[in-house]
Amino acid sequence: MADLEKDPKDINTIIATDCGSTTTKAILIEKHDGEYRLVARGEAPTTVEAPFEDVTRGVLNAVAEVEDLTGKTYLENDQILHPRKGDKGTDLYVSTSSAGGGLQMMVAGVVKEMTAESAQRAALGAGAIVMDVIASNDQRQPHERIQRIRSLRPDMILLSGGIDGGTTTHVAELAELISAADTKPRLGIAYSLPVIYAGNVDAREIVKDRLEDKTSLTVTENLRPVLERENLQPARLQIQELFLEHVMAHAPGYKHLMEWTLVPIMPTPAAVGSIMQLIAREENINVVGVDIGGATTDVFSVFGEVFNRTVSANLGMSYSISNVLAEATVPNIVRWVPFDVEEADLRNRVKNKMIRPTTIPQTLRELMIEQAMAREALRLAFVQHKQLAVGLKGVQQERTISDTFEQTESGATLVNMMDLDILVGSGGVLSHAPRRVQAAFMLIDGFMPEGVTELAVDSIFMMPQLGVLAEVHPQAAMEVFKKDCLIRMGTCIAPVGEGKEGADCVEVSLEMPGGKTETRSVKFGEMVVVPLEADMKAKAYIKPHRRFDAGAGKGKDFRTDVSGGVVGVVIDARGRPLALPTERSERVRKLTEWNKALGVYPEEQKVTEG
Repeated sequence: MADLEKDPKDINTIIATDCGSTTTKAILIEKHDGEYRLVARGEAPTTVEAPFEDVTRGVLNAVAEVEDLTGKTYLENDQILHPRKGDKGTDLYVSTSSAGGGLQMMVAGVVKEMTAESAQRAALGAGAIVMDVIASNDQRQPHERIQRIRSLRPDMILLSGGIDGGTTTHVAELAELISAADTKPRLGIAYSLPVIYAGNVDAREIVKDRLEDKTSLTVTENLRPVLERENLQPARLQIQELFLEHVMAHAPGYKHLMEWTLVPIMPTPAAVGSIMQLIAREENINVVGVDIGGATTDVFSVFGEVFNRTVSANLGMSYSISNVLAEATVPNIVRWVPFDVEEADLRNRVKNKMIRPTTIPQTLRELMIEQAMAREALRLAFVQHKQLAVGLKGVQQERTISDTFEQTESGATLVNMMDLDILVGSGGVLSHAPRRVQAAFMLIDGFMPEGVTELAVDSIFMMPQLGVLAEVHPQAAMEVFKKDCLIRMGTCIAPVGEGKEGADCVEVSLEMPGGKTETRSVKFGEMVVVPLEADMKAKAYIKPHRRFDAGAGKGKDFRTDVSGGVVGVVIDARGRPLALPTERSERVRKLTEWNKALGVYPEEQKVTEG
């Protein structure tokens, strides 16, 4: 955490910006009556490319919009004025960035499922897009790996491998591959490729001998010193430091921008991960968050204080929407659409979106198709996340007589949906859905929460700015996150189990704040919503049928508090895993029934246009 120039209590005005690939967003936070709140937000096109080639122009334009909205002065002599002078300027300025494609890395390790996977987690947690994973056992020939490094031209490479005192031969081979590739980084061909070595301490001299003359080599602590433990933080800190020195420093205008900020500029995804970890730590809860963008979908999770982030670089709602169609397949997408849609029609709509990626749905039919695509993008990204958010592989577990002749390995996912406390969504398709219940429904269908889970959405995507702010002023970041960033949509109660449609599933009694009790007996295959306002809690008595588990075990009833929101309390009795009807007319009937029960789309408007 950086040192503030003044006591945090004396900071009354904060400006934070996020320089995205297309748009730069600025937020103004002020302290009123002892509490930090969002006051205004401005945005402008990012100016990292020609004709401007100076990222600060976009920042100044976004802050100028904040000036117009507030009537106050925050700029002077073409820069952000801080520290504040009288009623002009700001006490604190911080920024994040994913402009220029963000941080693009390759990672390398001895065993793909062990040290290479740990390296991948380290890079993703630092906010990088991992372009490829090279391992000694990845089945590719040496010349293929060398060509891969040359063709991708990453911003930097993280080299791991071997526990301390373990193998050095394979680490040496990986170092020779990187040396033979002799590639230049994506930004700045006159500079050496940054390489971070975070592997076996016994191989440090070997790595230095092979890479020190050809690359900009940094050596840090082994990220897998023993099989049973990961030590990712030193490598993550080095990645972020080199991101500033070698990537941001070469991008147009960033050197100037870095002089304005108190805390180093963070990669946007790393900042989102920072605020996720803060909320999990402060409230002692398990969190899953998602940011679904035009080109990528990032998923974050904190379970038992273990943080994981994955980025699905081929799953997005505009630039990558054709990849969603290819990976999900047509049947999986049309299963969410409550009307008949021809495959050719669906493919044409996807192609149109690829041609005009910034367009938004113009008809109800188009909106339904887009939200069906979003469900599949979320589902696939979450599958990938669960595959990487796992316990350490290679660690022998205590064995029983039955598996004496097998080596049991860890590697089970750490993501337990029954233990999840809150699911947070962000990104255009969620944050800007015409109705909040649409965002809630997409999150439920994409992530399939189990038991009792709170749902929320980022109002205007300010999590990156709050994440970097949390590094220097956690109080301000938390207060704005809770009051202005998160829109609480309510709570989902989803029993786990399978049954026949119309059979008993769960009974939920909600004791409302005024003392009134609302009771709903929900049959299998139904969805029900009970209104409960935001900032209100109800005491819930949940009684699942003997075949279903709502959080306390099969058939076991329990009491808990549930939070309200703009949607309310959603009782999802469709079962887990969810099995949609295979027959087309029956599936359309059920989708229409669920949409009507939740008020997802306007009833009076028939879906025939478009």
